Amino acid sequence: MPVSKQTHRIQSMFGAIAPVYDALNHVFSLNIDKIWRRFAVRSALKPTDRHILDVACGTGDLTEALRQAASPSALVLGSDFCEPMLRRAARKGPGPYVLGDGLHLPFPDGSFDLVTIGFGLRNMENYRDGLSEMRRVLKPGGRLAVLDFTTPRNILVRTAYLLYFQHFLPAIGRLVSGSDAYRYLSRSVLEWPDPRELARDMKRCGFARVRHAELSFGIAVLHIAEVTQPEERG
Repeated sequence: MPVSKQTHRIQSMFGAIAPVYDALNHVFSLNIDKIWRRFAVRSALKPTDRHILDVACGTGDLTEALRQAASPSALVLGSDFCEPMLRRAARKGPGPYVLGDGLHLPFPDGSFDLVTIGFGLRNMENYRDGLSEMRRVLKPGGRLAVLDFTTPRNILVRTAYLLYFQHFLPAIGRLVSGSDAYRYLSRSVLEWPDPRELARDMKRCGFARVRHAELSFGIAVLHIAEVTQPEERG
């Protein structure tokens, strides 16, 4: 049976693990998650970007990486539907941070030059609706960057990865957090579309020039896509 991603369940689950979320992420990834975020920022951010939104920002690691790399005149917003996560994000930097559901973003159409989402799209109840919503708030010519886990194709890496994700991560996550959240997280990754399928979904949701890069032997993947200018449509 597919893992349940009902909004209230995900919201409650992330609220419960917010105090240990950063520490466990860095330990479980051996701090490689920081390298992935820096790569995403370098790949997606342009010096001319003035309005930037990090959706499902969690505790704000990607938001702050964007803020530090962006032009001093740029506005970098973080948005998440889990208030305990946002409270922890606010301790890291000025944000600003906005309480908001990624499926119903509280921003007008065409508001942003760049929208990012790191390890959050697969947690949405309907990720295709999430893609469409992020496209809505992007300006023509704007970009979407999606950073998330994937299942490696290399058989040796895949075997070790599955052992880690299905057994070690849930057990240690429960021991430290007292929650089954990391069992959910491991299942959500294993059920997630492969990079090519996600790229096709992005195109179906109206994005163009979709490209992706697999990171760390295919453990994570960065997709970048664009919203075409009006004259390029048709």
